Amino acid sequence: MLSAFLTFSILFIIIGYILMKGIPHIKPSLFALKYTTENVSLFPAIITTLIMTFLSLLISCPIGIFTGIFLIEYSKKESKLVELIRLTTETLSGIPSIVYGLFGLLFFVTSLGMGFSILSGALTLSIMILPLIIRSTEEALLAVPNNLREASFALGAGKLRTIFKIVLPTAIPGIFSGIILAIGRIVGETAALVYTAGTVPQIPKNLFSSSRTLAIHMYSLSSEGLYTNEAYGTAVVLLVVVIGINGLSSLIAKKLRKGELNG
Repeated sequence: MLSAFLTFSILFIIIGYILMKGIPHIKPSLFALKYTTENVSLFPAIITTLIMTFLSLLISCPIGIFTGIFLIEYSKKESKLVELIRLTTETLSGIPSIVYGLFGLLFFVTSLGMGFSILSGALTLSIMILPLIIRSTEEALLAVPNNLREASFALGAGKLRTIFKIVLPTAIPGIFSGIILAIGRIVGETAALVYTAGTVPQIPKNLFSSSRTLAIHMYSLSSEGLYTNEAYGTAVVLLVVVIGINGLSSLIAKKLRKGELNG
């Protein structure tokens, strides 16, 4: 109980400090459609953050979830391929984000000619969060009781039907927990995106436009030393966006789970 109290106390202190320092400096000019040196608007950064999150999940979630399904439902536990995949994912999860940024700069930005763009940043972030989604999918599938699979097989359902009709719906809450953690990493990432997506404070016109997320916007304002108050305001908005996205993801998971149970 003492450890839990200390953990929640630290969390509330951080959130409270950000709110106290940032709320007084939130003003309408911060949400102007176009960024200028006078208003230092964060609205373009909000749009970029939402686009970056959506694209990164769109790329990584199918790959990560299907990889987890393969490892748990189809492969043999003693397989050398499974050991290699798990070793690879564990190694990827331990690589610093700036290394991902350098890789994205050399491969996506330079070699593939994508330039500093939303697409380069999304592809780099997809690689970063892939191990997290794979691991969370594995844990969620392992938590599904085997008697559900056996009951489905006994009723004549095939392997694929059992996975998509019985196993996956039961594992959805656990999978979404990993996706929520991945969203947190996407929204808070700076190093990898500075090298791939750039820092241009504008609403992206297309996938090959350079732009900045909220985290990069906050970093840029604080590093310049001229907009410290606006940086605190950006931190408040970033906190609200993260809580909103996580809350929406949790609500979707509950709705899907409830729908499957009612069905």
